[in-house]
Amino acid sequence: MPDSTVVVVAGAALIIGIAIGYLFRRFLAAGSVKHAEGYAERLMAEARAKQKEIVLEGKDDALKAQRAAEEDAREKRADLQRQERLLLDRAEGLDRKVESLERREVAFEERQRDVEAEKARLAELQQQQILELERVSGLTASEARQSLIQLIVDEAQAEAHQKVREIERNAVEEGEEHARRVLTTVMQRIAADHTSEATVTVVPLPSEEMKGRIIGREGRNIRALEQATGVDLIIDDTPEAVVLSGFDPVRREVARMALTKLVSDGRIHPGRIEETVAKCRAEIEVVMRQAGEQAAYDAGVPGLHPELIKLLGRLKYRTSYGQNVLNHCVETARLSGLLAAEIGANIPESKKGGLLHDIGKAIDHEVDGPHALIGGEIAKRYGVNPVVCNCIAAHHQEVEQESTEATVVQIADAISASRPGARGESLDNYVKRLDDLQQIALAFPGVERCYAIQAGREIRILVRPEEMDDMASSRLARDVVKKIEEQLQYPGQIKVTVIRETRAVDYAR
Repeated sequence: MPDSTVVVVAGAALIIGIAIGYLFRRFLAAGSVKHAEGYAERLMAEARAKQKEIVLEGKDDALKAQRAAEEDAREKRADLQRQERLLLDRAEGLDRKVESLERREVAFEERQRDVEAEKARLAELQQQQILELERVSGLTASEARQSLIQLIVDEAQAEAHQKVREIERNAVEEGEEHARRVLTTVMQRIAADHTSEATVTVVPLPSEEMKGRIIGREGRNIRALEQATGVDLIIDDTPEAVVLSGFDPVRREVARMALTKLVSDGRIHPGRIEETVAKCRAEIEVVMRQAGEQAAYDAGVPGLHPELIKLLGRLKYRTSYGQNVLNHCVETARLSGLLAAEIGANIPESKKGGLLHDIGKAIDHEVDGPHALIGGEIAKRYGVNPVVCNCIAAHHQEVEQESTEATVVQIADAISASRPGARGESLDNYVKRLDDLQQIALAFPGVERCYAIQAGREIRILVRPEEMDDMASSRLARDVVKKIEEQLQYPGQIKVTVIRETRAVDYAR
């Protein structure tokens, strides 16, 4: 094929290709336009649907808001109507009260006029009576007034003299009571705190032959023992036993321990005695310190000064009316804590005051003064809180109580000391005191029966109701109390209860 023909064919093919490409692009463009128009129509349809939904939601919200506004308006109108009715009711009530007050005012004015008229009439009658009395008595009103004043003055003077005599009598009775209390305190400090069981200690011996060895040649061993311990040894009273007698319980315990060791060892001579007594004294010091630490731990009172611990331990060997003083202090501390918790007082201070309240008894036989004041000074010396010091010093009311905790400690001390079984008492004395209580009550007229109960701390008296009224029952209770106070000695207090019962009995037939 010639080149011109190829060129023509190629040109024709190019033109056809261009025409076909143009047609194809036009076809594609037409398809794209149709697709775009369809998509636009869908968007418009969705927009119109959403617009309808928004319009419907807006209408619903508007309706809801309108309904809420109408409901709120109805509630406010109802509230306003209620308030209006209340105001109207109050206004009507005030009008009625005003009318009532006006009526009362009118009635009061009328009554006031009546009273004024009555006063005038009474004044006139009084004047007439005065004139009549002056005519009958022959005295003027001034003279009668002076006579009446003189009569009143005489009566007042007689009453005053009687009151003075009563005060003097009460002062004498209180003075006797105070003197009795002072004597009792002194006796308690010196000897009354120690019963026979508390002032002597018995040391058993293996044989009677041991007594001779204890006495020694010409009594040198027994003298050395008594001089080293400060305790009296009684040899001849009890077979196969030595009695140690002394008021200091610590010395007595040292002597008991030393004598027991000497008897066990068998070597008894003055040098050995002094050595053994010194060792026992050191052992007792350790025991007392441990006892004081244990007591502080049991009572829940930490942080005490070592010297206070040591003095507290000395109470391990001290008794009061048969009651161990150290156990009593621990019990008082626990009671103080419980009472303080009940009434809202300071619990640690109450416990510490209860534990240390009898600390003065550790040295009261060495220092002059009541053990409460001695204990307060000891506590102050070792840096104890002033509130606790007052608790110690005031638990027997030698000084004024300055806090609630001091009162708590005093109450706890009384509870621990006076509860049944706390302090020793012989059976014979106990039975005799109960019998004396009953005999005192039965001696009064009108008493039918009486019973001593609560371990002798209460007596209940049943009286015959036909012979004694309520006033007489009250007088009987006071008379029995006075008789008991005059004739009996007893720890704590005794409650007297008089029971008067009236029964009405009838039968239905």
